Amino acid sequence: MLITGGNKGLGFETARRLGEQGWTIFLGSRDEGRGRAAADKLSDGGANVVMVPLDVTSDESVTDAVRLVREHTDRLDVLINNAGAPGKFIAPVDTTVDEIHSVYETNVYGPVRVTHAFLPLLQAADHPRVVMVSSAGGSFAVVTDPQQAVSKMHELAYTSSKAALNMITIRYAQAIPQVKFNCITPGEVANHKFTATDMNNHTGQLTVTEGTDPIVKLALSDADGPTGTFTDRLGPVAW
Repeated sequence: MLITGGNKGLGFETARRLGEQGWTIFLGSRDEGRGRAAADKLSDGGANVVMVPLDVTSDESVTDAVRLVREHTDRLDVLINNAGAPGKFIAPVDTTVDEIHSVYETNVYGPVRVTHAFLPLLQAADHPRVVMVSSAGGSFAVVTDPQQAVSKMHELAYTSSKAALNMITIRYAQAIPQVKFNCITPGEVANHKFTATDMNNHTGQLTVTEGTDPIVKLALSDADGPTGTFTDRLGPVAW
């Protein structure tokens, strides 16, 4: 199983939980130093971890990552596209194309770049799964609900990037039925809660373990598991 952005937060916690269950974890990290420190910590806990230098915005880095993973395995059961960028939360009136582009590089083009590169390894697995770590901010239903905090978070880059990721996930699921593609949000939409991470300065009400519940669930789903869904730890999330 490969996890992008695995050196901290949701990615690291997912790696820890699944490593404890005996999975071989390919821990993708843009920062090699932080990645090695995270991998060492997981290894000390008994997990089988391979640190993979991986910058999802770089074709060369992703190509090198595929080469490294192929040195260890001939298939990939699970890909978790977790690496994300929040952007600077600039007001729409001040937002430029450059700001949006920088967020899309990680949140939209990154998952496409990584998925495309690793698809042959995924298709070699018995029942491969891809989990896209999205956000309730990518839901039109949530953003247009005045009771949700994100409805008052006036910006263009982050929320639109997650909406794009949701659509990309659905289109993959429809076009490649032999691979299960699902997206999650690490929160509880019905309860207006989100997970405390670096991205929100740890202001969320849920722990990082709670936030990874839907990631772990979908990563461990069987051959009859869902595809083309958007869920949080409580269940389906409206698009």
